[in-house]
Amino acid sequence: MRSRGFLSRRAFLLDSLWAAGALALGAAPAKPAFAGSVRRPRGAINYGPLQAPDANGIRLPAGFTSRVVAVAGEAPVAGTSTLWHPNPDGGATFPMPDGGWVYVSNSESGIAFGGVSALRFDASGNAVDAYRVLSNTTRNCAGGATPWGTWLSCEEKADGRVWECDPGAPSQGVLRSGLGSFHHEAAAVDPFHGHVYLTEDRPDGLLYRFAANALPDLSVGVLEVAEAVGSDPFTARPLVWHPVPNPNPNLLLGETATRYQVPAATPFNGGEGLFYNQGFVYIATKGDTRIWVIDTFNQMLGLLYDRATSANPILTNVDNIFVTRVGDVFVAEDPGNLEIVALTPSGSVVPVLEVTGQTGTELAGPALDSSGNRLYFSSQRGGPSGAGITYEVIGAFTQ
Repeated sequence: MRSRGFLSRRAFLLDSLWAAGALALGAAPAKPAFAGSVRRPRGAINYGPLQAPDANGIRLPAGFTSRVVAVAGEAPVAGTSTLWHPNPDGGATFPMPDGGWVYVSNSESGIAFGGVSALRFDASGNAVDAYRVLSNTTRNCAGGATPWGTWLSCEEKADGRVWECDPGAPSQGVLRSGLGSFHHEAAAVDPFHGHVYLTEDRPDGLLYRFAANALPDLSVGVLEVAEAVGSDPFTARPLVWHPVPNPNPNLLLGETATRYQVPAATPFNGGEGLFYNQGFVYIATKGDTRIWVIDTFNQMLGLLYDRATSANPILTNVDNIFVTRVGDVFVAEDPGNLEIVALTPSGSVVPVLEVTGQTGTELAGPALDSSGNRLYFSSQRGGPSGAGITYEVIGAFTQ
């Protein structure tokens, strides 16, 4: 059963999809809404107040602990020759057949150091290997995990591209030119409809969608841009998608950038993080500090968080997004107060952690392992050299 529509201009989903959710694989995601509080699914977490900074300078809920797992310029695993990359940004975790997992992380650095590195953990959580899965690319900012176990790494530059990477072993990513050339930020895959959503980190950037001919093959498909019908962001709006005439313009030859090729397209102010969860795509726009959400079955757009009108506007400078299996939407700040903040299904805005004692940096790459108890993230310009540091936090994030 698909969702049949919207409750009203103030609520985004029918109760049937919210409560039961034919798409739901677990608890329902945070319910898109425009005002007031909404129901919270069983199992969602009450994190409680943050405690005093721990030995790593991180304020955490009671009972949570942190450790450093990688420092830029250093080998995160003894006996390996891989140095952890500078400026760690977007990241994701991938389960491995032996019960362990891999955390991949982008490097938002120049061509000498850009790309993606991976940190391998065994089933007990010990870091046992580190290696590169993409090299010789530039300003790899965010990206997204695919349902078939690969990582899409996005370059944030005028002619930036998307590379599909195998996180399981040392390798080199594959260029996916069909996803276009522009200031890529993040990617999120809707497996039900065969779409890859893409953000563009520019004040007049667009929201893109790659309609693949047949997933998991990303080599053939159509790149589209979104038009949000209507002008009131506080009202649920239909999305109309338009093909991009030239997805890979040659800017040096004066060809028109993708964001100017479709006059009807709607600008999204500084598109940042993206995440697909149970039929919905969550979108961060840093320029106006908003979290948007798309009902992918009805192609309707609404607001989940707007700092200017929020009753608890503690979340600022929104960036990377991760959605937990109990429906909490984790948003990393750039820089804000250097917090990761949860937008809960009850409508609450709750700090999950705060990094203290660091300046001139941002938080990036939040991702939980499959157990839901280990959160990985980075301080992009933190650490001894100011080139980046990656952390693990252990706690009951999803139980």
